[in-house]
Amino acid sequence: MNTVRTKDGIDIFYKDWGSGQPIVFSHGWPLSADDWDAQMMFFLDHGFRVIAHDRRGHGRSTQTADGHDMDHYADDLATLTAHLDLKNAVHVGHSTGGGEVVRYLARHGESRVSKAVLIAAVPPLMVKTEANPGGLPKEVFDGFQEQVANNRAQFYRDVPAGPFYGFNRAGAKASEGIIQNWWRQGMQGGAKAHYDGVVAFSQTDFTEDLKKITVPTLVMHGDDDQIVPYADSGPLSAALLQNGTLKTYKGFPHGMPTTESKTINADLLAFIQS
Repeated sequence: MNTVRTKDGIDIFYKDWGSGQPIVFSHGWPLSADDWDAQMMFFLDHGFRVIAHDRRGHGRSTQTADGHDMDHYADDLATLTAHLDLKNAVHVGHSTGGGEVVRYLARHGESRVSKAVLIAAVPPLMVKTEANPGGLPKEVFDGFQEQVANNRAQFYRDVPAGPFYGFNRAGAKASEGIIQNWWRQGMQGGAKAHYDGVVAFSQTDFTEDLKKITVPTLVMHGDDDQIVPYADSGPLSAALLQNGTLKTYKGFPHGMPTTESKTINADLLAFIQS
């Protein structure tokens, strides 16, 4: 397996396929690089070099008890990009991965990066505060942590079967394979990483990070996202970016890179080639 070791001794698993301009994919909570299969295959076929890693504590990376915060996530991504000596890279982040990309660009600079894409991403801030009245109550995320700690096997069945892909919507046709693949990825990772990760994705404020980013950035968000609600995320992030573009998808769910991959891939390709 391809791995790179971080300065604090964590082995980060990654896939690195093809040649050409690199596209680096950062996955959502509590998944792995495998969640990008539809994008990796598509862009490999279109002549790109595609790279995706398992975040620390997730997938095939080290199941450490420590470092499950956005600074470590960003530093791990920087370690990977330096190890591969990437240049002119496009960074694509979904959900928590979008936060990872934003913090990476703000913390490590844009010298290796040409463009960025945030898909159904958690910035600017998910949790409700006085300054963020449209956010979700902290109790929602406390409930996530309780379920991760006590019965994540069932929780990781309920999330993809319901709100993540919009399979709970009237008339939706659920895919058992997609549900089970989500469960498989989740259960492969470590409970401690996932428990701490809830705080990382919900309580990290990316407002100042977003303001620092100058590369062209596409913000893609479905208006029926039941995990990261549209109104308090995509439009706000796009407004904070110096060179941001918002693309809204009517009726698309949080997991749209999987269920709506044909549309998402085509729009990603058009943005990268523009």
